Amino acid sequence: MESSSERTAVRPVSTVPPQSPPPPGPDDDGEPAPPARDEPRRWSRVSVAALTATAVVLVCALVTHLGMIFLSVAPPNALSVEHGDAVDAYVQPEFGQDWKLFAPNPMQRNEAVGARVNTLAADGRPHASEWINLTDRDIETIRGNPAPSHADQNMLRRAWDAYIATHSVTDDRPKGVRGTMTGDYLKRVVLQRIGRTLNGERIVSLQVGGRFTMVDPPAWSSEQPSDTTDYRLLPWWKVTDQDYRSL
Repeated sequence: MESSSERTAVRPVSTVPPQSPPPPGPDDDGEPAPPARDEPRRWSRVSVAALTATAVVLVCALVTHLGMIFLSVAPPNALSVEHGDAVDAYVQPEFGQDWKLFAPNPMQRNEAVGARVNTLAADGRPHASEWINLTDRDIETIRGNPAPSHADQNMLRRAWDAYIATHSVTDDRPKGVRGTMTGDYLKRVVLQRIGRTLNGERIVSLQVGGRFTMVDPPAWSSEQPSDTTDYRLLPWWKVTDQDYRSL
């Protein structure tokens, strides 16, 4: 006869893990529900259009700038011949280059640009100054400087070269509109270095001059060194307050 313990059914043990209680809501203990996760922000159509337009303008400006510089240093071609005036007007004098693509042309002479001025004292007496070697000033500023500025290295020389290229040798007449511009540019570059006064007296006129000496050939060359020095004096220019505008 079976015992009562043997007739008792064995209950199966559940293997499903108990579920965790839901997070407390605003009605549970008075605590607010956790905030929902923020969705990623999206640019508006106006913002996307503005950024796209700005990027396109910047890319076009960069391509145009590099194209102008390339045409200025490249050998003569159809584009540079047809649009040479436009290329020169854009490149000179701020972006002028001293080399040519596929045909380097380094400088072969030493150049020194100087100036002298006429001043007017407070009592009305005029005085003439000695020559001021502006190139020597730039060299002293560059010497020992690990990162010299473009203004100290090239501004004065490029202004002088631009003037020489756009004015006749005999009477210094400007060749077109660019000649007038390069003359004003050279004048303002020189005045920027000298200032409004010299020895406490107001500058009323200015003359610029250049001295050029060929660089001696290397020792292994059969060329004979040049012992001549060339000079060029420009006419006297009247100095007014307008010449110092924005300097």
